[in-house]
Amino acid sequence: MRLFLKTSIFFVTQLFATQLFAQQNNSVPLRRIPVKINGITQDSVKRDTIVNNPNQKDISDVIASVLHHRTVSTKVDSITSKPIISIAPAIGYTLVSKLAIVLSGNAAFRTGPNSRISTIIASTSYTQNKQFTLPIQTSIWSKDNRYNFVGEYQFYKYPQNTYGLGSNSNIKDLDPMDYSYFKFYQTVLRHITGNLYAGIGYIIDTHWNVSDNGDEDGTQSDYSRYGKQTHSVASGLTFNTLFDARDNNINPSKGSYAALQYRDNYSFLGSTNPSRTLIVDVRKYLKFPEGSDNVLALWSYNWFVLSGRPAYLDLPSTQWDSNSATGRGYIQGRFRGAQMVYLEGEYRFHLTENGLLGGVVFLNGESFSSAPGSPLQRIQPGYGPGLRIKLNKTSNTNITVDYGFGNQGSNGLFIDVGEAF
Repeated sequence: MRLFLKTSIFFVTQLFATQLFAQQNNSVPLRRIPVKINGITQDSVKRDTIVNNPNQKDISDVIASVLHHRTVSTKVDSITSKPIISIAPAIGYTLVSKLAIVLSGNAAFRTGPNSRISTIIASTSYTQNKQFTLPIQTSIWSKDNRYNFVGEYQFYKYPQNTYGLGSNSNIKDLDPMDYSYFKFYQTVLRHITGNLYAGIGYIIDTHWNVSDNGDEDGTQSDYSRYGKQTHSVASGLTFNTLFDARDNNINPSKGSYAALQYRDNYSFLGSTNPSRTLIVDVRKYLKFPEGSDNVLALWSYNWFVLSGRPAYLDLPSTQWDSNSATGRGYIQGRFRGAQMVYLEGEYRFHLTENGLLGGVVFLNGESFSSAPGSPLQRIQPGYGPGLRIKLNKTSNTNITVDYGFGNQGSNGLFIDVGEAF
């Protein structure tokens, strides 16, 4: 497919609420309004504080001014043990899904007076192509902020094309696939010192009723050569370390973030393809120029198969990172392989002094190997401009509208809530 066009219209039902915590962690096939499940900022012994800047404006202020309503000032530290709930339905369209209906909701609360903000996120979508997704994500902090319980649970009934292995693959070699998919991730992180956390988790990915039509030109597909499986299970333990010194995990303006996840899929835990993988996620945010509100954001995401031969659908792939954010300019699943190296830079700047409108330009590059043991192939670039519209000034959440371009005529519009990284 040479064009991936994504448009969606968000009808936010709580624009006048005092708190709306809409954060980034994308879904399939439409992007929803969720949260980064590993969102941890500053020293964990400190209490999260979200302050409303009276000079900033967001969509609720614009609507209130049109309707001649008075906006309510947000109180600092207004989140208590009583959950604050936000709901946002959406109608969207993509060339993959056609018409889609999405309903997203989230809840923010504290488990103790001085604990960090805990979140529960749920979303569901149904498309004209009979695709169904149901993701749930949780980030629960203990009362003393010593532990963070992170969960991700998803069910997909989602037909999706694959284009072969390696970043040298041709967009014309599409192989239509269909499958059902269930994900269960549960991690416990413990505060070590300062901004450093470490923990262990259990993780399972299972695909079933997997089918494909083969390459449209009649040649043997990479999926067939790699090894077809109608059912696969990847079940194992993860060992995690996390360093997070960002000033705001929703829309950082400074600081750094680094996460490492080592995963071992064991036969005795039910894995059909025992394997070991490693994910290294590093981000840096700089005020540029210094003293301005403009931000230079840098991201490196690397996903490696260390040993074994994972099932085809468990291999590293474009936009199959935990936030479905890599590779703007390409359709999800465009590139796939045993090793993935990804770099991105984005420059974020204000268009209006009140912060209502902003802009970005971004450039990314990704390289994949083919099957395990093969070398990395050519770098595939993605680039484009974007517009930012302030959805909520309290949490500094933006509606993001990006147009991405890639090689072989790949291009498309990406509408989301929250930054890509």
